[in-house]
Amino acid sequence: MPFNKLHVPQSLPIETCHAINDLLHDCLVDTCGVNPDDYFCLISRYLPEEMILHPTFMGKREPASTIIIEIALLVGRTDEQKEALYVDVRQRLREVDFDPANSIIYLHENKPVDWSFSEAGSVKSVLNL
Repeated sequence: MPFNKLHVPQSLPIETCHAINDLLHDCLVDTCGVNPDDYFCLISRYLPEEMILHPTFMGKREPASTIIIEIALLVGRTDEQKEALYVDVRQRLREVDFDPANSIIYLHENKPVDWSFSEAGSVKSVLNL
């Protein structure tokens, strides 16, 4: 159950944002075994002065063009799956003409009780986990 948030400069075309989320979802399916129907994303757009990103911390990037990919994901993926996800996302960013050096990716892991999609309660209670 991933929930993606893309934090992007306002100047990034919405079509590029959608392409990035599509490739991110495909990577999650391919590397982390995510259900293809678990497809949720919010896109947050920022003015240049609202994105304060160091240009060289752990790699060179252009702060004005950098995106942050935030993923909330159910706990249970191995370190190897997470590393494969990072590699796959960056490779596929090139396919949509986005420089992968200008991306920061981070995961939040949580449990089924931390998700609710309906009046029935948490995923844990609905699925009796």
